[in-house]
Amino acid sequence: MRPLIGTVDAVVLDLGNVLVRWDPVLAFVGHLSAGEVDELFDEVDFAAFNHLQDAGRPWDEALDDVAARFPHRVEALRLYRRNFAASLPGPVEGSEALVRDLRATGVRLLGLTNWSSETFPHAVPAAPAIGLLDDVLVSGDVGVAKPDPAIFRLLVRRHALVPARTVFVDDSPANVATAAAEGFDALLFTDAATLRRDLVARGLPVGATGAGAAGA
Repeated sequence: MRPLIGTVDAVVLDLGNVLVRWDPVLAFVGHLSAGEVDELFDEVDFAAFNHLQDAGRPWDEALDDVAARFPHRVEALRLYRRNFAASLPGPVEGSEALVRDLRATGVRLLGLTNWSSETFPHAVPAAPAIGLLDDVLVSGDVGVAKPDPAIFRLLVRRHALVPARTVFVDDSPANVATAAAEGFDALLFTDAATLRRDLVARGLPVGATGAGAAGA
């Protein structure tokens, strides 16, 4: 068993724009203009469309739905699916160093992400720190996505977590609010340096800059 650190025995990290940068517009570079992407996203309500894949809808089913409702948009969304790796331009600055420093403390280190199970294999190649986590609960694998409280309850059951002793980190205010309502010590992510300071304040000895910073 790993040693407990202060009052924290687990840290749960969101992935997108916490450990790995994600910008769906990048998948269209060289194919559509910025204005055309904006029009596409507005018409199909890309955030809602994407969330359904995060919640477990297969991509083939998603594209069939678009073909029925927006037939002139289906090729663009097929392009997004094919070029998904381009939407992940690399790690969030400072994130890998922080993950390595957290691992050195012995605290349990988990991921909780809204991500399609079909595109999740692109995650670790884009940000190797994800592969250093003890486990990642992927919404697309379990058919429920943040901010639904059910995914937080599943996380607790699966890993026998005590929410009050678990720090949850996400860049979405809605997800942070739900985590807090479920009893987690929930933090809104802005950047790795601020998160590092917040974790130090909770008794995790990750330092001001971290031993792993030079290799970030």
